Order: sequence, then structure tokens, then C-alpha cells
Amino acid sequence: MSSLSASDLTAVSAAPQDADAQLDDDYRLAIRIKDVRVDYRTIVNPRANTLRHTVTNFGRKSKDRKVRMIHAVKGVTLDVPHGKVLGIIGANGAGKSTLMRAIAGILPPSSGEIVVNGRISTLLALGVGFNGQLSGRDNVVLGSLAAGLTRRQVDERFEQITQWAELEHAIDLPMKAYSSGMYGRLAFAVSTHLEPDVLLIDEALSTGDAHFRRKSYEKMQELVGQARTIVIVSHGLAAIKEMCDDCIWMHQGEIVRQGKPDEVADEYLEFQGVPRPKRKENAEDETADDDVDPLDDAMSMEDI
Repeated sequence: MSSLSASDLTAVSAAPQDADAQLDDDYRLAIRIKDVRVDYRTIVNPRANTLRHTVTNFGRKSKDRKVRMIHAVKGVTLDVPHGKVLGIIGANGAGKSTLMRAIAGILPPSSGEIVVNGRISTLLALGVGFNGQLSGRDNVVLGSLAAGLTRRQVDERFEQITQWAELEHAIDLPMKAYSSGMYGRLAFAVSTHLEPDVLLIDEALSTGDAHFRRKSYEKMQELVGQARTIVIVSHGLAAIKEMCDDCIWMHQGEIVRQGKPDEVADEYLEFQGVPRPKRKENAEDETADDDVDPLDDAMSMEDI
């Protein structure tokens, strides 16, 4: 029977300690993403561009059909501490929304690891998960129960949700009669009043007036004050600069830059060939600029 050397014993005893240290590191973070890839297949048929072709060839095998592999997220590694607000920017197709869905558990990664500590509340698109045939009241109850709340907790939060959304007069109407702004207010109210540990927001604040955006910003600041963690995907760079502590710029499924929101946003604009805004020369113009709420411009910015 062979005996263990001193070095072997040291290695054996160190292994559990390393595992415990790794576990402690995971719990100190709200989100830990390690070398995550998200790939999916799609069928491409260049000739299937008409309804007639689709109907006449339904159920038939086509030689023109090709399977294309899409690499939406490529080896992303990212740590998000508790109580931080992370902004994610990038052009359309950069992999931002795919990464958010992977964090939310909606889309399983092809490889890699995602660890989220705490309750997740998602606002990935306004109205997603709502049934337009049901009333706002029914959707609030069903959405809250699906998120893990008890019926008692739902009843306790219901009045707060409707008051914040300013929909007391319409809460019993079918949601198909709601405007996009009403959808947005109710969706945001439900997501933020679930007391989430991690709130994921993907372009959900682009709909709504300045009053709604200001209330949303104040609510998110309240959550941050409670050590909640927020991840925001937005093309509104002014909102990213004002709300976020950290920012990443994604391009073609990869993180190309991470740092302070001002610096990352400026580099992103320079990469896109968008000139930076010039400062006004006289004091009157500067005063006028100061009166403009950056959030008013933040969510109305066109996709770059």
C-alpha cells in the first residue's frame, strides 16, 4: 500500500478550501458569467421569399435549404457585484439581448456557466408575459404568482403596483385596450415591486413619456439603495451614463470594452462614426442645455 507524501497531503487538504473559496466568491457576486457561449441553428432558404413558394413546397424537402450556425454570444466572462448597475451597449445583433435571456434562464447557454444569486425579475420587452384578453388586475396577479409570490404577498403589493402605474381607472379593463405607455408602466411596476435581487431590463424603457422615465429612474435608484443589482440594455447612451456604475460594449457576441459608462459610450460612438456633441460657446446656451433632462433624450435615441 503506497503512502501519501507531504506534498500530496497538502494538495488534498487544499482542494476543499479552494472549493469553499470559489463558493464564497460566487455568493459575493450577484451575477457570475464564465466563458459563456450561446449558439443556435437556423434554416436558410434563399428562394423561400414568397407565400406561394412556402405553400406549394410545404412538407417537401428542398435542396436549397441550408442550416446556418449562429454564434450569438462568444465566450463572455463577466462578474457583477451586488448593488451595482451595469449597462450593456452595442449595435443591433451584438448579442446583448441573447446574453440577457441567458442570464434570466430563458435561453440555456451552449457552454460555460452562469450563476445568479437571488430572485430575478425580468423586463425584457414591454408586455411580454401579459395576456391581452385578461384584465390588468388578472395579469398582475398571475405574473406575481408566477414569479414565486404567495397570494397574500400579491394582495399586499397590488395597490402599490396600480398606484405606481397610475392605472387605477383602467386596471379592470382588458390589456388589449391598453396603450403602449400603459403596458410599459404596468410591466415596470410589476417587475420592480416583486422586490427582486436582480432586475434585468432590455430596452423596456424606450416607450413612455418623460414622466414615466423619471419615475422609472427614481425607482431603480431606490432598488440600488437596497443593494439590488440592475442590468440595463439600451441604445439610450445618456441613460446609461446617468444610471450605471459600470458599462460593457458588446460587438459580434463579444465584450470589446468594459469600464466607466462615459468612457465606454464615447469610444462606442467614435467606433460608430458618430461625432460627439459640441459644447455651446456662450453661457446662455449652456444654461439651456442644463435645463434639459438627460433621460428625456436617453430613451428616444435612434439605433446607431
